[in-house]
Amino acid sequence: MGGAFEDGTAFEDSTVSAVLRHMNSEHSDDNLLIARAFGDPGASRAVMTGFDERGGEWMTTVHAATVGLRVPWPNAPIAERPEVRREIVALYEEACRRLSVEPRRHA
Repeated sequence: MGGAFEDGTAFEDSTVSAVLRHMNSEHSDDNLLIARAFGDPGASRAVMTGFDERGGEWMTTVHAATVGLRVPWPNAPIAERPEVRREIVALYEEACRRLSVEPRRHA
């Protein structure tokens, strides 16, 4: 994804790839919590597929169907890689709150 901003800038493909690889290999449980809290509580699987300055995107499995989910960043718009992490952590923490799950500490 990594779409262009209004000013013509965009997240570099390498940044998008690195974030997606990290989220899908190291934080698959977080992806699922976000999908359940912001999409369908019946989601059984979620994979982060992209993001831009305004939000993140996941493909989720809900009752054997594949469903796309777009969740706006709490502090959008963003433009820098560190802001992506901040926004994903904020979504994770809000997902935990909504689902009454104790969040883990982030380093």
